[in-house]
Amino acid sequence: MIREIVNINEELCDGCGECIPSCHEGALQMIDGKARLISDLLCDGLGACIGHCPQGAITIEKREAEPYDEVKAIKLIIPKGKNTVIAHLKHLRDHNEKAYIKEAVQYMKANKEDLPFDIDEVITEMHKSEKGDNNMNVSGKGCPGLVEKSINREAVKPGSNLSFSPQQTDSQNRSELRQWPVQMHLINPSSSLFTNSDMILAADCAAFAMGDFHTRLLKNKTLAIACPKLDSGIETYLQKLIALIDTAKINTLSVVIMEVPCCSGLLQLAKAATEKAARKVPLKMIKISSAGDILNNEWI
Repeated sequence: MIREIVNINEELCDGCGECIPSCHEGALQMIDGKARLISDLLCDGLGACIGHCPQGAITIEKREAEPYDEVKAIKLIIPKGKNTVIAHLKHLRDHNEKAYIKEAVQYMKANKEDLPFDIDEVITEMHKSEKGDNNMNVSGKGCPGLVEKSINREAVKPGSNLSFSPQQTDSQNRSELRQWPVQMHLINPSSSLFTNSDMILAADCAAFAMGDFHTRLLKNKTLAIACPKLDSGIETYLQKLIALIDTAKINTLSVVIMEVPCCSGLLQLAKAATEKAARKVPLKMIKISSAGDILNNEWI
């Protein structure tokens, strides 16, 4: 699979920082006076940052995608210096990628004699709170709403006498969402949140039309939402779906669409992804009426 990744020419970059707010994934940060891609794990390749670089230092390069390899990533980041390594590790921490952090730290500890910095200092800085993070030349944390997180649901016992507080709802009405974010442009196919999961790809309108969407369709599944008519960058969706099948190794893919004709584009996108992917996964189509009834529920 060919993937598009941001490439920064550090000789042309003058450190103006205009590109940073345009990176919605928070993968770009200003470090040591230069714009740095601290994690291609989250770079979506859309290139929104290109239009904000007055020096033309940012380009998009296409390369054959491989499953994300943290050891390969940290090897490329180490030469950029201690601050870039710390920013990368904090980025992984903020997106709850504990396994990748462990791989990076293990590699650096095993090769600490060859590092141009003290690994213990890096680990100390990584664990500092945001309030204590004022001594580093790092900016551009990205939108907090994009931070990946797993949502754990405590089982509700049948017959429990639950009060209707903001923290506690009955078992029929509570959310079954397991991860964040959910919008297709914002999810990361390499995230461990999706690994070996049963996945729902739902049209934006579906959960609003179907009152029991969470209990009937979403329970114990990961989720991505999209609109094939109004969303831009649909080609990116195709590449992400292929990566979810081949890299995250999702078990099944269920596409929830509305009965309106334009919504069928989401199913066609999923079909194209399953055909192009190296792995084969079962594909289900669930069609919802505008009144919220299930019209079709079948494996394709």
